[in-house]
Amino acid sequence: MSTSADTASPYRVLARKYRPADFTALIGQEPMVRTLTNAFETDRIAQAWMLTGVRGVGKTTTARILARALNYKTDAVDRPSIDLSVPGIHCQAIMEGRHVDILEMDAASHTGIDDIKQIIDGVRYSPVSARYKVYIIDEVHMLSDKAFNALLKTLEEPPPHAKFIFATTEIRKVPITVLSRCQRFDLRRVDAAELTRHLAGIAGKEGISADASALAMIARAAEGSVRDALSILDQAIAHGRGTVDTETVKAMLGLADRSRIVDLFEQIMAGQIAEALAGFRALYDVGADPVVVLNDLAGFVHTVTRLRFVPGAALEDAALTPDERDRGLSFAQTLSVTALSRAWQMLLKGIPECEAAARPFAAGEMLLIRLAHASTMPTLDEALKALDDAPSAPSSSPVNNQPDRQGGGDGRGGSRASQPAQSAGLAHAVATSASPRVSDPEPAPSASPAMQLIEGSAPPRPVVLPEPAAPVSGPAIAGLSDIADLCEKNRDIMMKVQVRKYLRLVAVEPGRLSVNVTSEAPASLIGDLSRKLQDWTGQRWIVSVSRDEGGATLEEAETVKRDALLVDASQDPQVASILDMFPGARVIDVRLGGAAALDGGLDDGDDADVSGLDDLAEDPDLD
Repeated sequence: MSTSADTASPYRVLARKYRPADFTALIGQEPMVRTLTNAFETDRIAQAWMLTGVRGVGKTTTARILARALNYKTDAVDRPSIDLSVPGIHCQAIMEGRHVDILEMDAASHTGIDDIKQIIDGVRYSPVSARYKVYIIDEVHMLSDKAFNALLKTLEEPPPHAKFIFATTEIRKVPITVLSRCQRFDLRRVDAAELTRHLAGIAGKEGISADASALAMIARAAEGSVRDALSILDQAIAHGRGTVDTETVKAMLGLADRSRIVDLFEQIMAGQIAEALAGFRALYDVGADPVVVLNDLAGFVHTVTRLRFVPGAALEDAALTPDERDRGLSFAQTLSVTALSRAWQMLLKGIPECEAAARPFAAGEMLLIRLAHASTMPTLDEALKALDDAPSAPSSSPVNNQPDRQGGGDGRGGSRASQPAQSAGLAHAVATSASPRVSDPEPAPSASPAMQLIEGSAPPRPVVLPEPAAPVSGPAIAGLSDIADLCEKNRDIMMKVQVRKYLRLVAVEPGRLSVNVTSEAPASLIGDLSRKLQDWTGQRWIVSVSRDEGGATLEEAETVKRDALLVDASQDPQVASILDMFPGARVIDVRLGGAAALDGGLDDGDDADVSGLDDLAEDPDLD
């Protein structure tokens, strides 16, 4: 007599129990289903398919459903069909993987050419009972190069009764020659909201009480994989003894409370290091994995950044909690993109360090300290603006008050000493904020002045610093013309051409040059010009690109001047009479002499050389 335990069917995990048997139960893959439906209805069925996607999105399941559709046969229907609502005579055996004409092979364990030769030898024979002989090769990217090459000819021209379905998670490892012979379908990750609804439906069928927030956590942890989500749900049901609640899922997966992640983000961005470390410790004490906490923090940084540019996404994303939605929008309106991008980059580089560290919690704390410290630091733009807005060095600084021994005490030495500091803004700011240096007038040979000062062996007094050497005096630069002359003087013709063609002057002052560059300017022009000006003048030059339009380039200015001179020359009475004498003659150049070269125009009495016309006038062959 058999007991109830003997007759009871063995337990099947949810991932197998609720495996889709037709295309209507396949969630999240509507584009592929639509394409296959139209192909079957118009009898445009391919000879090979390539299914690619991350683990657990339904590649093998889709392959079996496709094999079932190819061999669909009932008492009323005997043709390939996508409508599989009524089970056919081959359907159950195909879905269970035991049909004689549906051959499944795992390429991870059958990688050699001998395994492919068996397929090539068997493909010539007609199917035993089904309409098509279908070869399903999973993880096809694991095949060797020789195996791929042996399969190419059969794959390109298979017998009419043979179909191939390949599945892979590494599509880039599949040779392009194989891909070109297949119809490719990219199975996408299932959206978290859709996956949450799917889990809720399965929990209802199983009679399990499950919180919506707990199912949302499971969906997020699955990262778009249906199989992973069902496996986690199976584990949560066993962990909670038939009940799936939020606290159970948090404890099981080592997840952090989403609201506490938001609090941690707020503390970090406010530079509150002590509060952030305390919150991180509290999450760790309740069982949260430090790496998971940091990944959740990085996810919230991405959410806030996205909400800054797409505020409507807060309502569309069902995976967000109300706290994440409301506070995320508030952070998006107050935090700069630069600060968010900096936090994202630091997390992106710090999380792998925590994963590889022997003490992940300590590594996580160090990462949070770096994040909180960086949040209070100014951005590069803010620092440069602060340096530009910094006041100039006061004339009563300790160094500048020293008399000029070489210049007779006229103060010019102090000006020369402060010039390098003024040109280097950061060094100037540090110098003006530093305290005067002190030393002992006659220090002992064995003790430094600093040690004598600490021990109190000698009263400190201000040190008279030696006069620094004056910088090399360079030529005065008042505009782009001076720079072009300087290029010619130093025989740098290439730089002279670039200065004349690509630069528009905005402002110039000692040590600073602000220009606007044309669209054709090379990317290295500004850096090269700054370096060469420093070499040529012996003074540091800061060359910056301004958004202001600036004046004309030297070439443009000369073109305008030349055109004006040509017009003036053409209107000159003597030149006009010569032009009338020779029909078709024109003024091609104007060369000025004397004061006219400085005035830039032609007046009465100017000695002008109009090239071309004098030669015409003296030609004896012309009347």
